[in-house]
Amino acid sequence: MSGLKLSNDQPIQIQSDQLEIKDQEKKAYFTGNVNVVQGTTTLKAGKMTVQYKEKANGDGGAASISSGNADIDKIFLDDTVFLSSGTQQATAEAGQFDMASQTFVLTGKQVVLSDGPNVFKGCKLTVQMASGQAKLDSCGGRVEIMLDPKSRPKQ
Repeated sequence: MSGLKLSNDQPIQIQSDQLEIKDQEKKAYFTGNVNVVQGTTTLKAGKMTVQYKEKANGDGGAASISSGNADIDKIFLDDTVFLSSGTQQATAEAGQFDMASQTFVLTGKQVVLSDGPNVFKGCKLTVQMASGQAKLDSCGGRVEIMLDPKSRPKQ
């Protein structure tokens, strides 16, 4: 998952059917057909909660996502999650992204990760954004992998 990147220093576009901002809680609730695009990364979900904090270089004023004086701290995704970046795609029931640790976790009865024709299935996918390292946990049994030898880079 080396292509997946989300950061506080790049523009992010978020669309949804409804948005509710609760500055006292430092949360923004997006519901209905949520679509997030940043660079080559796309996230889709039924619901998304963004937890934010005051910008590191802020002026000491109250953190507000609508005024631009806030950084995204964590993102919580629910109601069928789809993630796409380059040739990589993942689907799950829920997801959580932590900006500080640059960690993305997808969970569900079946989490499916595909990279081109190669498919990986389990119940929990943890991706370290900085390194691109990914870990797939099983649903109590074993993880499932289907590799296509034709997808191997030519030497």
